[in-house]
Amino acid sequence: MGIFHKTTAPRPAPAAASIVDLTKKAAVSLQKAGLTGHKAAVYLVLDHSGSMMPFYRNGDVQRLAEQALGLSANLDDDGTVPVTYFGSHASDPFPVTIGDHDGIIARTHPSVPWGSTNYVAAMDTVVAHYKQSGATEPALVIFQTDGAPNDARLVEQALRSYSKGPIFWSFVGFGGRVAFLEKLDDLQGRAVDNASFFHAANPQAVSDEQLYDGITHEYASWLTAARSLGIAP
Repeated sequence: MGIFHKTTAPRPAPAAASIVDLTKKAAVSLQKAGLTGHKAAVYLVLDHSGSMMPFYRNGDVQRLAEQALGLSANLDDDGTVPVTYFGSHASDPFPVTIGDHDGIIARTHPSVPWGSTNYVAAMDTVVAHYKQSGATEPALVIFQTDGAPNDARLVEQALRSYSKGPIFWSFVGFGGRVAFLEKLDDLQGRAVDNASFFHAANPQAVSDEQLYDGITHEYASWLTAARSLGIAP
């Protein structure tokens, strides 16, 4: 699923200070989108299908986790990002926090089996966690994958159903083109447009600013529309 770039060794983990830089870059993106001071629960969903192995080995997934933390530091009071791995099944969300983030992906993902791409299992897991958390702010879910789902019809049904709730799904595609994600971005029959798609064909060539802008721009539009319909607080 996708075009991969071979690497000979993992990239070294960035210094902890890089989170400070990411937080500043995320703040600029939020300001451009009119979201300064806005609060939201940030989630990260990570594809753990077999084709994702190169992205785990070369540090791309670790970097995305750090980028999510930089965004959460601006949006979420506790600065914690619940992370869920998914393959054929979805893992229970576990918290990633600033200060415990170095090498977090390498320390956690080996215990998760490689599988297929069961989007719905991951989506249902996030929604259940969000409801149980008692959060009063909307949720922004960074949903990373490199391939189409096991069952496209069920994903479309889930996205339409969840469009009635205060959760926005920001799909981030690694590797080659995933036509299904492009389709989700324009899916008909939803109460409100609750999803976006950002394509990072080569994640290492995508700047932090580009990723943040790709996430926050459509999230801001969703927030306005969802609030007008009484869907989001």
